[in-house]
Amino acid sequence: MTATMLALRRINVFPVRSISSSAQLFAGKTSEPELKTALYDFHISQQGKMAPFAGYLMPIQYGNVSITQSHLHTRKYVSIFDVSHMLQSEVYGKDRLEFMESLVTGDIKGLSEGQGTLTLFTNPQGGIIDDLIVTKTLENHLYVVSNAGCRDKDLPLMRTAETLLKSQGKDVTLVTKDDSSLIAVQGPAMQNVLQPLVKVDLSKLYFMNSVTATVAGVEGCRITRCGYTGEDGVEISMPSNRAVEIVEALLSSKVDTVLLAGLGARDSLRLEAGLCLYGNDMDEKTTPVEAGLSWLLAKRRKETKDFPGAKAILEQIQDKTKIRQRRVGFIAAAGPPPRHGMEILANDGSRVGTITSGVPSPSLSKNIAMGYVQGENHKAGTKLNIKVRNTQVSAEVVKMPFLKGKYYLAPKN
Repeated sequence: MTATMLALRRINVFPVRSISSSAQLFAGKTSEPELKTALYDFHISQQGKMAPFAGYLMPIQYGNVSITQSHLHTRKYVSIFDVSHMLQSEVYGKDRLEFMESLVTGDIKGLSEGQGTLTLFTNPQGGIIDDLIVTKTLENHLYVVSNAGCRDKDLPLMRTAETLLKSQGKDVTLVTKDDSSLIAVQGPAMQNVLQPLVKVDLSKLYFMNSVTATVAGVEGCRITRCGYTGEDGVEISMPSNRAVEIVEALLSSKVDTVLLAGLGARDSLRLEAGLCLYGNDMDEKTTPVEAGLSWLLAKRRKETKDFPGAKAILEQIQDKTKIRQRRVGFIAAAGPPPRHGMEILANDGSRVGTITSGVPSPSLSKNIAMGYVQGENHKAGTKLNIKVRNTQVSAEVVKMPFLKGKYYLAPKN
């Protein structure tokens, strides 16, 4: 056991089950039989505790390292997450930008080459079908990463749009990257650990920028500076038959201690960062305005009003009375933490909302949560109660993120 792991075990942390007692905290719907990523056997060899998530058997944690310990290690050092269950796609053809903008709220045409953006698939009613990252690559195609749990609706959505445009004589081709794996390398030591394995100057690869590279001798990889933890990090797409090599090379780093981390730590890390989990914190009945994601409505797209659901979404921006609910953050009193589905109550006992995610925050040593509230209860400082089991726990509405992001941003001109 490394010195770092020994140190982590001496930290006064929450018990493992306080953060995640099962894969039920995740939003993905499982299907039978569960699929396995290219790293499955490697996870088993590393004592990965597997559970079904979004149709795949995925690691929740490893060995005797608790989810809280893994979480804190990521915040201080660097961790590797297998996210190969995510749907990776590429879009080719001269009309690829028109294709993507027919489906999402982002300004894809306005991206610089090599730049990506977080955006949303929306339906005609303004609901969120999924969140995804779209990158305008240097290689004249779009690289798209969307949620595993939404694969069964995202793919038909894109295929239908592809067929429609082709019927109009447009040049567009969608290709899924079924032979590629994806890992997230997250934490403040990421650059120091990854740089010796690549020739790309990572100090010039800024947040939401992407480049192809050879990683640990493996050609045909893509490095994107992004992540789901609030820390500096990258996601690396790679040939599945070489995935174990790359992970082993990272774990063998002499620069800093690198550990594997599972979906349990990924969930608590993203919640501290105030990031939504699709299916928990947003769905097709939730609009971007209600979810606090209006910033994903690109300025040009709001002006052209040509994205799916634009009418309903823009009406909410213009007329606040049309906003049915709002996503907010909570700091809750000590005790059992708030969980998905728990009722949010006003001081008179009336129900004013529902919790969508909640954990004891390892970084803050407080119970944190997010959920949706109605009326004026969204204002920071509002005192409410959360029905936890058979008791009411006091909670205060706070601004998110709970922990400020440490993204590697390009310097301002």
